[in-house]
Amino acid sequence: MKHPIRQTIRIAGTLISVYYAHMIEYRAELFFWVLSGSLPLILMGVWVEASQDGRFGLSPLDFIRYFLAVFLVRQFSVVWVIWEFEREIVEGKLSFRLLQPLDPGWHHFASHFAERFARLPFAIILIVLFFLLYPQAAWMPSLTNFLLCLLAVFLAFVLRFISQYSFAMFAFWMERANAIESLWFLFYLFLSGLIAPLEIFPPIVQHIVLWTPFPYMIHFPASILVGLPINVGRGLLIMLGWILLFLGLNRWLWRLGLKQYSGMGA
Repeated sequence: MKHPIRQTIRIAGTLISVYYAHMIEYRAELFFWVLSGSLPLILMGVWVEASQDGRFGLSPLDFIRYFLAVFLVRQFSVVWVIWEFEREIVEGKLSFRLLQPLDPGWHHFASHFAERFARLPFAIILIVLFFLLYPQAAWMPSLTNFLLCLLAVFLAFVLRFISQYSFAMFAFWMERANAIESLWFLFYLFLSGLIAPLEIFPPIVQHIVLWTPFPYMIHFPASILVGLPINVGRGLLIMLGWILLFLGLNRWLWRLGLKQYSGMGA
């Protein structure tokens, strides 16, 4: 009898290696995906110029480092599972997934996780070019901050994935579940720290936003990396809380959706 932990590790390793090989086949497309996430670097120039008079409490150098960190975090937390799952429902491909002794969600998770490693070389090249253009912005985070940032980035990816995968469950009842993600993305765009760091928001707005999942998808890990003052312990607990909440919602919608899916004769 195989040990369950060893078998789980073997299955996970196989899935990640297969999807990594699949992603490597599209290296040119990956390069453009990385470039498509360069919005933070564009916004950086806007905020650096706006911070010259010192009204925002952050120096131009702080903005440069922050938006570089945002670029890195976004590279490793981008998710598209809702479009994949929606297509599986519409085209009936989910039926084949259900024949396998593995939850279809693990295929999507492994695909996304492997893609992080595939885009890593391109992200490193862009970082090197960035520091050549802005040598004064180079900094070395402490080992503690670096390790905490890695943990926060992984949890940010999990939170972004499980929340979007939960919205994807609505594809069992509607043809365009991605419309829910489009609405959610508007809040994500303005409250995650992608457009602007939370430090420039009024204190009352910051207090409210910090209890939502949005700032923990970008702002929280980016702030750890650049050393901005944040409550790391509370942030990690809030992230875990939202992950568990969305996980429970996901499993509930999955069970209901399977009944609907089979009821439709698929």
